[in-house]
Amino acid sequence: MLQLEEAIDRILATLPPPTTETIALSDARGRVVAQAVRSLVDLPPFDNSAMDGYAVHAADVQGAKTDKPARLRLSGKVAAGEVLARSISPGECVRLFTGSPLPTGSDSVIMQEDTRVEPNLPNEVLVLDAVRPWENVRLRGEDVRSGEPMASEGEILKAGHLCLFAAGGISRISVARQPTVGLIATGSELREPGQPLSVGQIYESNRLGLSSLLKTAGAKPIIYPVVEDTLSATEQALSRAFAECDIVVTAGGASVGELDLIKPAFSELGGELDFWKVAMRPGRPFMFGRWQGKFLFGLPGNPVSALVTLLLLVWPAVRRWQGAKEVALPAVPGVLAESLANLGTRRHFIRVRLESNGAVRLAGPQESHMLHSFATAHGLIDVPPQTTLPAGTPVQVRVWEL
Repeated sequence: MLQLEEAIDRILATLPPPTTETIALSDARGRVVAQAVRSLVDLPPFDNSAMDGYAVHAADVQGAKTDKPARLRLSGKVAAGEVLARSISPGECVRLFTGSPLPTGSDSVIMQEDTRVEPNLPNEVLVLDAVRPWENVRLRGEDVRSGEPMASEGEILKAGHLCLFAAGGISRISVARQPTVGLIATGSELREPGQPLSVGQIYESNRLGLSSLLKTAGAKPIIYPVVEDTLSATEQALSRAFAECDIVVTAGGASVGELDLIKPAFSELGGELDFWKVAMRPGRPFMFGRWQGKFLFGLPGNPVSALVTLLLLVWPAVRRWQGAKEVALPAVPGVLAESLANLGTRRHFIRVRLESNGAVRLAGPQESHMLHSFATAHGLIDVPPQTTLPAGTPVQVRVWEL
């Protein structure tokens, strides 16, 4: 039985290098950068005003005070998008607005609130405070220089990246291709939500939750119909999914029971099982294998076990498939508001809630069939075997959504 880290390392070592595609910037949120993105322009592209006010020579207003203002001649106005065609001279000022290009000859901006214009002298501005050279000026290239990287290979793109790239003149971007992941649930007792239930039957819930998490990780999931517990049906379902997908994820049928048929069906197809069983709770009966350059992840059938094993073992693979530098779930620090105990012999990934003040509490009962505590959880805490963590212990919460 493998430790979690060894299992992850073995999975990641088998994955192919990412392939790339070029997409519109508007579609790039959540995608992984395949090639460094460089700005086409300086940001800002020119020196400009950081606020509404007046372009001045800082030397002209040194010592200016409310009771002893500096008097400057108003010699023009520049709106955003306009340019003053001449240079301003000492003793002059020019009306500016936020984003207006700084006129040649000026070196600072006095904000409007620190000025006064007398009604009878509309061409004269009284400056009521001093400014330093380049105060209230956004300097050309102070954010990004033309040709400088704005994101490097392997970064996962967020909304802020898209704003930055657009400002840098980028309209299309090279990203890693997303893997197509087939989702199969096995079990003759399973019915689709909305269908009537007979005694002994339950609604299938794994595929929808797994699909949602896979989308967050950057995959393109395909949900296949529920598969009954026969070897032929299982083999046919796997064959179809492998033909259409890069990765196949199954839920159920991964243990040692008489009706756990994923392993024999995979073998019948010619698949090679890399390992089975990981020393963790929930989720010990997990399998990983390969078939003709494609990959099988066999998850347990218990809903929470399936979701947790996907987060800890499949999520990193989906991220690495796309070339992401960071593949694990992000970790958020917190402090236990109550004690957590693991009296078992396997590390336990306990479902918890993370409060706004950093306090961490149990999300509810931890049995692997109890979905309610997963639905209300924000993340997982890794508690070693035979360990009690008392209240007040600093912890790292592995989160998937907040």
